[in-house]
Amino acid sequence: MEIIKYPSKEEWVSLVKRPALDVTTLFDTVRTVLDEVRQEGDVAVKRYEEKFDKVTLTDLQVSEAEIEEACELVCEELKQAIRTAKDNIEKFHASQRFTGHKVETTSGVTCWQKAVAIEKVGLYIPGGTAPLFSTVLMLAVPAHIAGCKEIVLCTPPNREGKVHPAILFAARTAGVSKIFKAGGIQAIAAMAYGTESIPKVYKIFGPGNQYVTAAKQLVSLKDVAIDMPAGPSEVEVIADETANPDFIAADFLSQAEHGADSQAILVTSAENMVSPVAEAIRRQLSALSRQEITEKALEHSRIIVLKDEQEVIDFTNMYAPEHLIIQTGNYAYIAEQIENAGSVFMGPYTPESAGDYASGTNHTLPTNGYAKAYSGVNLDSFIKKITFQEITAEGIKSLGGTIQVMAGNEQLDAHRNAVTIRLKTI
Repeated sequence: MEIIKYPSKEEWVSLVKRPALDVTTLFDTVRTVLDEVRQEGDVAVKRYEEKFDKVTLTDLQVSEAEIEEACELVCEELKQAIRTAKDNIEKFHASQRFTGHKVETTSGVTCWQKAVAIEKVGLYIPGGTAPLFSTVLMLAVPAHIAGCKEIVLCTPPNREGKVHPAILFAARTAGVSKIFKAGGIQAIAAMAYGTESIPKVYKIFGPGNQYVTAAKQLVSLKDVAIDMPAGPSEVEVIADETANPDFIAADFLSQAEHGADSQAILVTSAENMVSPVAEAIRRQLSALSRQEITEKALEHSRIIVLKDEQEVIDFTNMYAPEHLIIQTGNYAYIAEQIENAGSVFMGPYTPESAGDYASGTNHTLPTNGYAKAYSGVNLDSFIKKITFQEITAEGIKSLGGTIQVMAGNEQLDAHRNAVTIRLKTI
């Protein structure tokens, strides 16, 4: 872990860079898989499942019997935790429902919007080192609230051809329509193009490794929409001398254990916090089950000391963290100054893991600085807004001249005539 004290603003450009791989280097490999799935459908998906996930599959869809069996295997304590998290996620996202209002922009001219759910959405849930049943809730719950008619979920099975029971329980609890055993590039391709088993969707959501990220980017060029650009997970902690070093270390490590390419940074103007936090990180690290992964993430994690609070705020807005934890005496004030962040966690008793699981906010967030332009997943992610307008005879009389002048000056005579021909009838 790197400790950097009082860097100049010229150095900030290099300090905000992430340890992310340029996925464009993977495009050739990814295109091959995408093309084969598009041409061969289920056959190609099964072939790549055998190659990458080391499993031979007869059927790609998870059967009702498999779901029932999985639900029996999940302990009641975890079932209740999933239900509680689902309820909180549901409450928060339901509060985001759009209500359109009719607006009379000119006498006789009325305009409005209507929110319509995206009919078919695809959710990708990674396999790897942890069963991300929490991500099932984060994606499926708002999709269900939005009213998406078909919610398709793809996730890689284990070598016995089974999907983790908690993922299946969460999927049923959250209202997923169909679940398929498919991972990686082949899963993204199947949802983008459709196969004999897996339906084509209109928008794909969910995290994944660099191959999944590259696949999502490629299919989004012309075949399907995606939630957002994605990269390795990250957290920034802002702290002052009032912060608890053990809390900071715990937040640091909870992010670092996501993966070897994750990043955690502490930004502070209190230099006396550096040693206590570094010591707490070392102490807590030794007790972690994912110590090896976490240590790799710490290799490109940082503690950065800046000269004052304003520099801390300015650096944060430049870094645009996926997760931002503010542990300062005036955390509410600092939070108000933040313009670029995926999700903000305020005060000493608000760990980032609360948002990851059960507080109700969504944990699918923009990484790699994309928080400067992108929001995290929310109810709007699953809907589209259609505009409507209605113009009366009075309205076309009052607005028609304006339209004619503008169309004429753009030399679009047919546009002008569409108004002129109507005005002649009034």
